[in-house]
Amino acid sequence: MSEFLLGYLPVIILFVVAMALSLLFLLVPLVIAPKEPDNEKLSTYECGFNAFDDSRMKFDVQFYLVAILFIIFDLEVAFLFPYAVSAGHLGTYAWAVVMIFLVELTMGLVYAWKKGALDWN
Repeated sequence: MSEFLLGYLPVIILFVVAMALSLLFLLVPLVIAPKEPDNEKLSTYECGFNAFDDSRMKFDVQFYLVAILFIIFDLEVAFLFPYAVSAGHLGTYAWAVVMIFLVELTMGLVYAWKKGALDWN
């Protein structure tokens, strides 16, 4: 085998292992999982409340609010990963910018908390 192809051997091995594990994770539950789910598991459940007949009925939007807040804060925290990876190579200016970002993030969380967006009452 040429040296060029030998350079790709670890990638091919990783691909084969990933495919084998994927198939294993798909096939094992078919063998060992229970086949008779109960009625509660088969019931319609969506967004934290039982299904209703009329789509124009009023409903509590608390679940959606918490979900949107989670997505917002989850995405904002994802911006910290590039900084965390390169924190050793960055200087004081980058540290200050990240601290400002964290203060803004904390202020947003405190605001949502004070407004009651995180309460389940």
